[in-house]
Amino acid sequence: MNIILLERIEKLGTIGDVVTVKDGYARNFLLPQKKALRANEANKKVFEANRERLEKENAEKRSNAETAGEKVAGTEIVLIRASSNSGQLYGSVSVRDIVEALAEKGHEVTKSQVILDHPIKTIGMFDVRVALHPEVSVTVKANVARSDDEAELQSQGIDVMAQMFADERAEAEGFTEAVDPNAEPGEITAEMLEDQNEDEASA
Repeated sequence: MNIILLERIEKLGTIGDVVTVKDGYARNFLLPQKKALRANEANKKVFEANRERLEKENAEKRSNAETAGEKVAGTEIVLIRASSNSGQLYGSVSVRDIVEALAEKGHEVTKSQVILDHPIKTIGMFDVRVALHPEVSVTVKANVARSDDEAELQSQGIDVMAQMFADERAEAEGFTEAVDPNAEPGEITAEMLEDQNEDEASA
């Protein structure tokens, strides 16, 4: 279907562009959301008659979005979640969670403005894009942790999961016996022999 864009649409075009899209995308999203018009002669005339007003309104909305963007850009939200020992969340962080966490910090955004390219399913720090206007996007930080202490460490740039795995490795290595690289398989090392002689002498 050929349509006239009434606002900038990512990967499609900007105000006034005539583009071809799939019928379903036009009927289910662009037309009902008033983001586009069918590209017929009547609508082209209507658009041209209103182009100046539409461009002025868009410029005002963009300016307002830029002002709001300055306040929300770089905001860090903390989301405390239960997870497995490997850092996998029981469930995932949703767009609604991010909207609610931003609202708690005084930033009003809608679910449609939060762009999550992939669901957040692990502990860690994540960049989340917030599109306040078709031409204005900002990034906020989602700090997903199992406790406030963990969130604080992650906020300081510490990789909590890597730290945990390193601690577990160190613990595991503490329980292994030192291996003599020169010993043949099955051979008793000199150190083990000394320990054995000392044990027999004390007995």
